[in-house]
Amino acid sequence: MTAAVILLFVLALVAANLPWLTERRFLLFAPPADGKREWLRLLEWLLLFGVAGLLAAGLEYQVIGEIYAQDWEFWVVNLCLFAVFALPGFIYHHDLRRYLRKRR
Repeated sequence: MTAAVILLFVLALVAANLPWLTERRFLLFAPPADGKREWLRLLEWLLLFGVAGLLAAGLEYQVIGEIYAQDWEFWVVNLCLFAVFALPGFIYHHDLRRYLRKRR
């Protein structure tokens, strides 16, 4: 694997987990007093999926010189892979964080 592919995987892994690891809205705005709603986390996750896809297309263009057209199957597989990448942050936010707080 080239360095660009490894970098892309690492950035996708981080991007997939960010909505569940931070309370800030869209990573920029102050968190609401009652916490971030789940639909907002999912919206952020989908937007970060798009950002990761754009980054991948940019890397593909830079390395190969053109962007190959992809069918819907490619995007479904990538969305599922992005969901798998998001599992550590999701589990931390919904289960592990509460468990660790109770142990204190």
